[in-house]
Amino acid sequence: MASPHPPSPILLLDDEELQEDQNAAPGFNDDEEDEDDEDEEEDEDLIDTDYAVYIASLHHSGVSHNGAGNSHETVASNGAEEWGRKRRRAGEGKTASCDGIGSAESSQGSHWTRNEIDGLFCPICLEAWTNDGDHHICCLPCGHIYGMSCIRKWLQQRKNSGKCPQCNKKCALKDVRKLFASRIVSVDEESQKMIRSLEAKCDSLEKKGAGWCKKEAQWRKLEAELQLKVQKLTERTTYLERLLGDTHSRTSGQVNAHGAVEGRFASGNTILDKKSYGWNFDSKLCGQEYSCNFILDKELQVDGARLFDVDASNQIVLISRRLAGIGGTQALTKLSLIPPYDRDDILLPRSIKVIRDLHICPTNSDLALFACLGKKLSVLSMESNNVILAYDLPAAAWTCSWDLNDSNYVYAGLQNGSLLVFDLRRTAGPVATKKGLTNNPIHTVHSLPNNSALPAGARTVLSASSIGLCLWNVDNAEEGPILVPQTENQGVCISLAYCPSSDNIVASYRPKVEMSDDTIFSQPPLTPSRGGIGQGTVGSLVLLKRADSSNCFKRLGSACTNVCDIGLPKSAIIDLGNHRTLFASEDKLSSKLVLEELPSFTTFQSLKLHKDPVRDLKYTPALKKGLLGCLSGDILQLFSTRLS
Repeated sequence: MASPHPPSPILLLDDEELQEDQNAAPGFNDDEEDEDDEDEEEDEDLIDTDYAVYIASLHHSGVSHNGAGNSHETVASNGAEEWGRKRRRAGEGKTASCDGIGSAESSQGSHWTRNEIDGLFCPICLEAWTNDGDHHICCLPCGHIYGMSCIRKWLQQRKNSGKCPQCNKKCALKDVRKLFASRIVSVDEESQKMIRSLEAKCDSLEKKGAGWCKKEAQWRKLEAELQLKVQKLTERTTYLERLLGDTHSRTSGQVNAHGAVEGRFASGNTILDKKSYGWNFDSKLCGQEYSCNFILDKELQVDGARLFDVDASNQIVLISRRLAGIGGTQALTKLSLIPPYDRDDILLPRSIKVIRDLHICPTNSDLALFACLGKKLSVLSMESNNVILAYDLPAAAWTCSWDLNDSNYVYAGLQNGSLLVFDLRRTAGPVATKKGLTNNPIHTVHSLPNNSALPAGARTVLSASSIGLCLWNVDNAEEGPILVPQTENQGVCISLAYCPSSDNIVASYRPKVEMSDDTIFSQPPLTPSRGGIGQGTVGSLVLLKRADSSNCFKRLGSACTNVCDIGLPKSAIIDLGNHRTLFASEDKLSSKLVLEELPSFTTFQSLKLHKDPVRDLKYTPALKKGLLGCLSGDILQLFSTRLS
């Protein structure tokens, strides 16, 4: 009679199981009574040989679960061979179809593995158990699961010495318990751990993917910026090459009748004529002619330039600009003095309005200070190109200055005549507010270095307004400004130049305009201007030097000169060393930058300006070289001389 249960499904065993099966190859011993007396520890190492014989008899003889088959002796002769053949077939990975429960999977060509059938089939007959009938799923006290008909026959054959076929634990037929479950599958803990590990890796990869997407977006942005810079540099190179070709036809290095050396060179934005524009008046100041003359090094065109300062150590110029367009946005431009003259534009908020003064810190070139009419005093980081500190002011600021003794302190001169003192370590506001002698705007502020007459750490400030020069004792909150003696009745103070290394001070004055009540709109100046309004007028220069006493100044000389009749001109003092000092200012009559010897005010050299008027003028010593910068129009001219 054919078996009512489907043939056994595929059984794929790994190498270890095959080795165990080979070590436990079934043998035949009819003396089952003698095996009961053996030690249980030895029984646990090998599966009972009768278990293999019994399994072989079930499959080889075709005995059903409900009927009796051939005798045990008949099937035993062929049982061992059938058992070994099944195990070898499983080890070789052969497959067989599964009828009954597995018929659907077999029809689709699916295959079962050992892990898949462990919880579905009886380990005795290797056929599916059922949830009812003779082959009902059941278990022994040890926990191993079998089909009811299989385990009943097994225990009946063993009589009073029944044992579990898998673990050899003693049990009887009465100990068998039916299990009521449609399907039993055991979950592999190692597989679960692997699944959780793979899920964690997937989450990690997703996070990494999101990070790479973000970086890719940043790289694309940087790539676009670099492409824009490359485009600008390409256009600039093309323009320079075209202009450079035009210069080949011109004579280079020819000395004209006035001793001006002519040439052309490439600047940061264009190629301009290069001339020393210097006329030496046989001065004996430097020991020999031309030895201290200033020669034009560079001309840089910067559209909308208003103010500048030079960082000689890093070869950088910081320029205040007003960009073209509606509203005139303010910007700061960092321009390298080293070819190819790279530049960075720093846009400022519209609330900044017009910048009136700009200074790079003399002791820390990473910081710059600027004051504006928008009632702001701001500190710029030259490294990050960002405004790192901004103070609100009660009135528009006209000038600012770093403290020469302590870079933590800065000063601002306001339009209402007040002087404000700030400590950069306190960001809330000024540490002191000092009221001026009048409400006239303070247009220039200079910090004075300590001398022997002042106590250690004392801070003194020199300022200039239309009434003249004032000295401020910053540390004394109750003391107001003092008008510097020997500067009264000079006129309207329009410019102040100070040199910390020599302690020289030069103040520029123009005459006051006296008006009567009935001719207030038609009264001309007492000293008539030359060539009309804006062409200059006769003014005066006063040279002072700070004495050893804290509040005393010596008047070393004075001179008449052509000064600006409107606006506030720029001037600078040049310390060449070895007690050689020059004063630089614009001569409105000749439209030249005139260098005069101090204290005599005799003309030493005249430098031709690119355009009138001069917007800013600064001198900076650097590495045995003096650098004089002059901003006129949109052109920044840089003159240099060798220092002894």
